[in-house]
Amino acid sequence: MAKKKVEKAVDGAAKATKKQGKEVDPVRVFAERVRDHKELDTRWAVLQEARVEYFRGKDFIALLRAHPELIKPLGIEAAIADVDLDVGNILIRRRLIVRCDRVSKTPRPGKTKLSKWPARIEIYPEQMFSEKDSFYAWAFERRRPLWQTVLSFFVPVVTLACCLFPIFPHWCKLGVLYFFLAFLTLIFGVLTLRALIFAIFWLALGKRMWFLPNILAEEATMSELFQFMPDSKDDEPSPKWSTRIAFGAVAGLIIWLVLVHGPNEAARARYQKKASNIIDDILTWKPKALSAFTGT
Repeated sequence: MAKKKVEKAVDGAAKATKKQGKEVDPVRVFAERVRDHKELDTRWAVLQEARVEYFRGKDFIALLRAHPELIKPLGIEAAIADVDLDVGNILIRRRLIVRCDRVSKTPRPGKTKLSKWPARIEIYPEQMFSEKDSFYAWAFERRRPLWQTVLSFFVPVVTLACCLFPIFPHWCKLGVLYFFLAFLTLIFGVLTLRALIFAIFWLALGKRMWFLPNILAEEATMSELFQFMPDSKDDEPSPKWSTRIAFGAVAGLIIWLVLVHGPNEAARARYQKKASNIIDDILTWKPKALSAFTGT
């Protein structure tokens, strides 16, 4: 009975938009709002050799129960029993989402539990919405936001600027050079500090603590990219003392070898002068700069 009420409400909302002269699909509008909602946790995975964005059924249900106003475009009353499951089935029938399942049904070697977010998924035979341990991939292209349109305009401009770099004024070349040197120094400095903090926590306490956990994630959003603390606890058992002592001894030995057998001040001065000359040749675009890299 509740299912019929939901379907009638959706059909009524669609007819109302047509009467107003608007070719708008309320189900598509609802799907786009849910997909863009910040509280819906999503990940990227490989489905039939294609990267897709997917979510968990329980997260979808929790979102609709926490924000019943999202269902308003469908013209459905949030108080209807099992309305969340019915809405999910409507999205499946409209081919806006596809129910999927994890490809690997066993934990990875060295793990005791299955991953919460599998990296590879496959289409589930029974296309019915369920809240229990189910994954759903979005089956429609997201509308391109304004910033992507602006970025697509600047890509050819930046490409042309890179091609014209040899004829830039000298001060402009220096500005570009030092900007990217500072940018690369910042990136490698953050990654080094991150690895150092992880090593200290792991060796001293046996805890796996990654600060800025999403800094290298391809699918992370801007807000997730700069998340400082990890959002999940380390469920894996701590390594043994013997393992940590062995790794610490090896790391200490490597550091000692680098310090003892590293170049002295005179050698470092020669390397610095040679690098400075190469940079000057590149900025003035001399053929000598290219021969320094090719060895001719």
